[in-house]
Amino acid sequence: MRRKLIIALLIILTFIIQTTIFKTLTVASVAPNLLLILTVTFGFMRGKKSGIWIGFFCGLCIDLLYSGTVGMNALIYMYIGYLNGFLYKVFYDEDIKVPVILIGLSDFVYCVITYILQFLMRVRLDFMGYFQHIIIPEMVYTIVISIIIYRPLYKLNKKLVENEMEGQELPWLKR
Repeated sequence: MRRKLIIALLIILTFIIQTTIFKTLTVASVAPNLLLILTVTFGFMRGKKSGIWIGFFCGLCIDLLYSGTVGMNALIYMYIGYLNGFLYKVFYDEDIKVPVILIGLSDFVYCVITYILQFLMRVRLDFMGYFQHIIIPEMVYTIVISIIIYRPLYKLNKKLVENEMEGQELPWLKR
């Protein structure tokens, strides 16, 4: 229960930071996708189930306040969290290369899906312009921020796992 409360507060805090502080710190008119970093990181560190739930609530936050269609971002984030959860078995402590690559790929996929659903469906066919001016700058900015944010998220997850293990009695110690 404590873990769920901490993750809920983390989602809310990340959403507030993304929509306030980083909206003013835009580079090339794009901001990093902190909620995607959170979804990918926890999906990768905790597995598919956590990736789905964290992705759903991160996407729902965006949908409720910024999207005309409720559920589109929630669904995209859910799938991204789920797919990154498959890689839970290759999670290594302290290795930052794999999560940063996953975050970059996930941001690329998110941007392409967003382009398809919001622009291509409206017959705006300038993909190369969108790629140059939105996708690449957002990917780079998100990757740079993820290098800074990953370690604190990793330490928080490690602390949550330790607290969960302390609260449970180990099966071989039961009498």
